Amino acid sequence: MSRVAEFLFRRRGGASWHWTDVFTWFWLIGGLIVMFGPALWLVNSSFKTPAALAEFPPTVLPYVTAEAIVEGYEEPLQLFEVRNDDGSVRVLAEVRRLGTIAQMVDPANPGAIIRVNIRNRTPKRSIAFALDNYVQPFLAFDFFLYLRNSVFVTVVATLITLLTNSMAAFALSKYNFRGRSAVMMLIVATLMVPLSVILVPLYSVISAMGLFNSLWGVILPTVATPTGVFMLRQYMLTIPDELIEAARMDKASEWQIYWRIILPLTAPALAVLAIFSVVWRWNDFLWPLIVLSRKEVYTLQVGLNTYAGQLNVQWHYILAMTVVTMIPVVLVFIFLQRFITTGIAGSGLK
Repeated sequence: MSRVAEFLFRRRGGASWHWTDVFTWFWLIGGLIVMFGPALWLVNSSFKTPAALAEFPPTVLPYVTAEAIVEGYEEPLQLFEVRNDDGSVRVLAEVRRLGTIAQMVDPANPGAIIRVNIRNRTPKRSIAFALDNYVQPFLAFDFFLYLRNSVFVTVVATLITLLTNSMAAFALSKYNFRGRSAVMMLIVATLMVPLSVILVPLYSVISAMGLFNSLWGVILPTVATPTGVFMLRQYMLTIPDELIEAARMDKASEWQIYWRIILPLTAPALAVLAIFSVVWRWNDFLWPLIVLSRKEVYTLQVGLNTYAGQLNVQWHYILAMTVVTMIPVVLVFIFLQRFITTGIAGSGLK
């Protein structure tokens, strides 16, 4: 542990601080905040109540305003500490607010309305986590149905993507035929075509095939990715051709060469493509929103959109369920991240 601390806190200037030491620490801490700050803020905000989310300026910790049941009022009223003119402080309950003036009552004597300037009061609150943000969507929201649809789309689309892209990459890297470079250039050129350009013709094809309102209509149009073909091809170019020639001399079929030799050797690049595919499919929103119109086939991302109404957006539920939907992607990255460096370095991507 002492060696780790010595490595982290070593200075270029020896006993004194060099300007490069200060710049390095500033750069590293700033990068850490930029990368992990939004995620931590998302997780922290998912435990806040709607009132806490609407506060400005926002608070870092999830605070909950204390409430009390006051005689004569059906709903619980929020409690505030009000400063009197003589400097004393008393606790009052807010009935309603009109501009900068709040109409409040004493919980012990609710008969008289007291008008208080909002600058002279502070909410009586404590740190509390709104766990109902996670509980209520599971009870009143078809979360597990949407989760099953998302898992099906992600897993099946990723498997088909790995299979089709690896086959195309194998052909473009290990077979010599006329026009091979032109085909590769054409595939790479499709990276410059955004989804919005082919959205209408793609929808027409899916509708003509009868895949509208079907999960297969979400899966099939996105299985062939130029990024995956390019990355796998670049990695397969590093595999010696002598291995393939030796396998052919041993009477191995082309399928056996692909399945037993190429795929195992391409495992790092396949793992990287699998991570990319899982992230793409799991977070995809636009195409499933267009293809799916029945709630029974909604994916999680489209299902979360039901919390965003025309006049009311339930941000506390959206934030909580967004945190839940992040968990599978994070787990996939944790289990496969050791292949990322090897896969990207071998495929020639930067």
